[in-house]
Order: sequence, then structure tokens, then C-alpha cells
Amino acid sequence: GEPGVVGLCVIAFLAHGEDPNHGPHAENIRNGIDYIYSRQRESNGYIGSSMYNHGFATLALAEAYGAIDDPKLAPALKKAVDLILSAQSRNSVGGWRYTPESRDADTTVTGCQLVALFGARNAGIPVPDEAIKKGLAYMSRCRGGDGAYGYTSAGGGKQTLTAIGVTCLALAKEKDGKGFRNSVDYLKENLNYRERHYPYYFEYYMSQALFHADEDAWNEWNSKNLRYLSTSQRPNGSWSGNKGEAFNTSAALLSLALNYRFLPIYEK
Repeated sequence: GEPGVVGLCVIAFLAHGEDPNHGPHAENIRNGIDYIYSRQRESNGYIGSSMYNHGFATLALAEAYGAIDDPKLAPALKKAVDLILSAQSRNSVGGWRYTPESRDADTTVTGCQLVALFGARNAGIPVPDEAIKKGLAYMSRCRGGDGAYGYTSAGGGKQTLTAIGVTCLALAKEKDGKGFRNSVDYLKENLNYRERHYPYYFEYYMSQALFHADEDAWNEWNSKNLRYLSTSQRPNGSWSGNKGEAFNTSAALLSLALNYRFLPIYEK
């Protein structure tokens, strides 16, 4: 199991308001958190074998913090945050890529770490403003004039990457700039867009980006997404695809989560 996928599953339970201490899914949630602990390196706090895994697992620890009475949670979360910060400090462009040692960056891994840092900061773990600023500065260098974000530069903009960029700026409460508005307009022009390779990853970020940026656009997109997901869900409750059922299903559910209640990090 990938700890990042386990993390997304934990977040999906919490997003639906499931109680990690009692109730039908408490054991699933606790087992997920315990699994994340088991994959965290004692030496440097690194969870799993890629920064994707680390970022989503850290976000899960942040969302569970405060919901679960567990003395191991705070130190594990703090070490995970320290690893994100130390990886950034070694990165020449102020972002992140596949490993803590990476010298280059891309917008998906960087967005993943920024969201984890927002989650941790929201949970009460200190995160230096400078780290957020540097990460957002890298992201903005990858934004083109039309508002679309590219993967490692401002060229070749993609909807998924743009949704990640908008989500990061919204969580940073930086929604006033022209760049932000251009990016939101770009997403609004693509409300019927479907991502072929990573459909549920796209939905996970698209729902958050529109929810924070434009309520009317979110309502329109959300009703389409509800229809789409209700027709593609399998009889056993999962969504299938090439990224694995657990990942697809947790990301699909999280794209619907704003219909239920808002995790602290997602509150406006």
C-alpha cells in the first residue's frame, strides 16, 4: 500500500464526518493512521518512497490531528512537516519534486506539499510564512498569461495543474491578483473538461478550486460531477481505472466532500 493513498482514504472518511474514535469506520481510520506511522522514517520523518506519498500522508495526519486523541500524532506530523521544509530549503527554485533531495520542481508535487503545509498550519503546527511564499512564487512562475499552469514552466498549461494552482492561492487567502482571476476564468471555460489519464485527481482539485473561487461555477461543475460519478460508480461502491481503486475512490469521494461538510482546511 502507498501511504499517500491510505492518507487520501483517511481524509475521505474524515471529510464525511466519520468519527475516528467511535462508530462504524473508526477502525479503518485508526488503521490508516497507524499504517502511515509505520511508513515514516525515524531518521528524517519521510513517509513512503515519494514526495507525493509524503504530501498526502502529511495532510492526512494534519486532518486527523485534533480529531484523534493519540500522543503519537503530533510528533509524527511535526516531523513530516520538518521534512517538507528541509526538502524545500535544499531546492534551488523553492518548490518540490519526487524526492526530498530533488533539486528541480514541478507544480503537482509542489501543490501537494503546499496543501499539506496549509493543513498542518491549520492544525496548529508552526509553518514559516517564508516557506509558503517561496512555494507560491515557484507556482506563479509556472502560470501563463492565460492563467493556465504548466508542469515545470509557464508553457503547456493544463486544467489539472491550474486547479492545483488556484487551490493553493485560495488556501493562502491570495485571491485578489489578476493571475488568480485569469486562472479561475481558464477553469470556468473548461467546466466540461474530463481528464483522461488522472480523472479523479483532477476532480479532487477542481472541486476545491471552484468552491473557493466562484460559487456559481462550483455549483454548475458540482452537479455535472455528481451525475458523472453516479453513472461511473461500480456496484461495489468503487471507481475503477488505471490508478487503483483505493486512489480513484478516495479522490472521487473527496471531489464530492464539499457537499457534506467542510474539513477545517477547506473552510472559506
